[in-house]
Amino acid sequence: MATAKTERWLPCATCSRTTRHLELFSVKEPIYDEAEYQNGESLWAIVQCQGYLEFSFFKRSEEYQGDNFEHEPIYSVDEQIYPSRIAGRAELKDTGYLPFHVGLIYRETRNALCNNMNILAGIGLRALVEVVCKEKNAGGNNLEDRINDLVRTGLLTNDGADILHSLRIMGNQAAHEVKPHSLKDLGIALDVVEHLLTGFYILPAKASALPKKQMGN
Repeated sequence: MATAKTERWLPCATCSRTTRHLELFSVKEPIYDEAEYQNGESLWAIVQCQGYLEFSFFKRSEEYQGDNFEHEPIYSVDEQIYPSRIAGRAELKDTGYLPFHVGLIYRETRNALCNNMNILAGIGLRALVEVVCKEKNAGGNNLEDRINDLVRTGLLTNDGADILHSLRIMGNQAAHEVKPHSLKDLGIALDVVEHLLTGFYILPAKASALPKKQMGN
């Protein structure tokens, strides 16, 4: 009789929704403390999403309190999945419309966020604002001036500039004060940047393919 495969609910690599994954192959190994007592166990597994059929690598570590591995309660559980992602944090669609360096920094910033590298994610958000200002030929001696210049040229509203200044400050705190912002705040910030990239690049590129208005029609 075939043994039923273990099911796990994990973020999908394609849609980023939490979906049902099956363990196709797994290996367990003990975790030892400094006194060479077993105080935990790690599971390494190849899993497959049952929606998009994507394969991923999954690790679950359980560490136990005290020296008695069999009877002490679990006090720490850590789960990781590769490639890394966050449930609900799908990559922005149509990134092929982004200028090369804008797309590059966007993807690296999102990857930093999905790998819980919060300081690097904060720096990446500031770099995204910087590269967009440069690509739009904004003038000024610093990033603050260049954001304000986007308002002067009509590319950005005052409300939009206030948001970008907030992202600039977050990036400065990450870079100069080594301040890690929360995953929630960084997620909101990346939502804002994705909205900016969609309005500046993706929608105009798509709109350029629509039929043009004819004179007299």
